[in-house]
Amino acid sequence: MQPQAHDWLQDFERHLAHERRLSPHTLGNYRRDLRAVAAFCDDQGIDHWTALTQQHVRMLASESHRRGLGGRSIQRRLSALRSFCRFLIRERRIHANPAQDVRAPKSPRRLPHALDVDQVNRLLDAPAGDWLQQRDRTLMELLYSSGLRLAELVGLDLDDIDLEAGEARVTGKGRKTRIVPVGARAAAALRAWLGLRAARCPPEQRALFINRSGGRLGASGVQKRLKGWARRHGLPVRLHPHALRHSFASHLLESSGDLRAVQELLGHANLSTTQVYTHLDFQHLARVYDRAHPRSRRK
Repeated sequence: MQPQAHDWLQDFERHLAHERRLSPHTLGNYRRDLRAVAAFCDDQGIDHWTALTQQHVRMLASESHRRGLGGRSIQRRLSALRSFCRFLIRERRIHANPAQDVRAPKSPRRLPHALDVDQVNRLLDAPAGDWLQQRDRTLMELLYSSGLRLAELVGLDLDDIDLEAGEARVTGKGRKTRIVPVGARAAAALRAWLGLRAARCPPEQRALFINRSGGRLGASGVQKRLKGWARRHGLPVRLHPHALRHSFASHLLESSGDLRAVQELLGHANLSTTQVYTHLDFQHLARVYDRAHPRSRRK
């Protein structure tokens, strides 16, 4: 593509970083997807974004599918292109969005993996030895207690936790903040952890969870430690931080049946995202239906 076309991509990245204030991870996803689109344009002899048509975008989706890319990944690529084109329209560089009505082929919806209650108890009741294991158990308690995403967990600062009120302030996707409850077990673990933490990092460090060097604990560190913890304590699954978030959601829905409340606690923008958990408790929902619907009971 022409140099000006690449300049427009850089303008869009600055827009995402400074106006929309997206996380580095999300920015990286946009960058990879749009570079893939630019490579497709080069292959097709399309030298500028102004020459891209809806037919080209359909070809992009078809070619991506032919090369084995899943429907979810193709949809993300098209979504990135739609956002980019909306930006170009706003900047009056193009007049229409060629990706607007193009959809990716549907792929089977993968159900989230959740631990059962016995597995969670075995995980969280296991004895912790040194201060690092105490930290690990505390962050697992918090993940399960409050349904946090991994990025939300590692982004927590001391000021975000209010143990007296039993709540935490977390920053989720799109820089949106929400207040989540912190259960009694998690609060007790946090109090113990704060005492250990104070002796292992400088006073100016505000991160709630720290690494061996006293710096902020990163996402990859959490992932590695949780896999090791599950292996040591005999869990027959690969433990990922998101499994505890899924377990939080499914167990809460199982007990309450309140999908809207679970949506709010998880920080989902759309209820459809939360509805993936309903399969985990269909028997409970069926019982509610049989008990409550006026025409569900047989005479």
